[in-house]
Amino acid sequence: MPKLKTKKSAAKRFRISGSGKKIMRRKAFKNHLLERKSKERTRRRLSSIAVVHETDEKAVRTMMPYS
Repeated sequence: MPKLKTKKSAAKRFRISGSGKKIMRRKAFKNHLLERKSKERTRRRLSSIAVVHETDEKAVRTMMPYS
């Protein structure tokens, strides 16, 4: 059986937690058009790291087989 390749786009977007049970992601809407968004929104809410929802977790794990 050949080795499985990691999808590099997924490897750049997701990180596995220390325990290996959760997949962490960055929140959206913090790239551009930032001057109209409030500082509370950009600094506090969008800067925090989120956990990938359990319905999407299987798809992400198949893209990153060895993590």
